[in-house]
Parts: sequence; structure tokens; C-alpha cells
Amino acid sequence: MNVAIRYYSKTGNTKKLADSIGQAVGAQVETVETPLSEKADVLFLGSSVYAAGVDESVKEFIRNNKEKIGTIVGFSTAALIPSTYKQIKKIAAENGVEVSNEEFHCRGSFGLMHKGRPNAKDLKDVAEFAKKICN
Repeated sequence: MNVAIRYYSKTGNTKKLADSIGQAVGAQVETVETPLSEKADVLFLGSSVYAAGVDESVKEFIRNNKEKIGTIVGFSTAALIPSTYKQIKKIAAENGVEVSNEEFHCRGSFGLMHKGRPNAKDLKDVAEFAKKICN
């Protein structure tokens, strides 16, 4: 199985999750600025919510790489909303890309809210999540 990891993060919260996934499954971690060079059976796609929406660069990544994406497995951080799943699923559907029902989300620190998140437990949990997806 070919696994790829891409993420977008302004604050570094989602990057921490991406790095933990990369270590857990032995895959290289890249930002959404790096296109897929080959078909990914599983694409771990990390996003965050800024001003109630997924960043345009994540949408563009999906549009520009749709032929090389097997299934998106989402992971995200946010201070307020429960996940980016619905937004990613909508964008993917518009581009004919499948999204797994499995996703990982945790709080991300923002100002004084959720200080220290993602924490060590979040990083352990996302690593276990990724291993489960890849087995």
C-alpha cells in the first residue's frame, strides 16, 4: 500500500500530528504545497480551520491531485469546531475523490484556549490511529 501524508498548518498544531503519523507509518511528511508524485492508496490529509473554513491551499491540493488520490484519511486540529471532516468530504466529493469515514481530530491551542494541545497523548493517539488505518 502506497501511503502519502500532506498537511496545511499556520500555527504548527496540525504539523505535529502529521509528523507523528509519518513516524508511525514510515512515510515522508510534506505540506500541501508538494504535489503527489505517484498514486497514493491512502492519503493522510491534515487541515485546520481558520475563520470557519479549510484553507484554499487544501482545496487546491485536492483539485490538482485528484487523479493520484485513492482515499483521503483526514486529520485535523481546531480550537472551536469538532473537525474538518464535513468540509474535506464536500471538497473531495466535488472532485470525485473518496474520503474514509475514519478521521482523527483533536484540539489545537489558539491563544489561551487549549494551551499545550496537541499534547503527548494526542500525538500518541494519532500515531495509533494511523497504524490502525495502514494495517
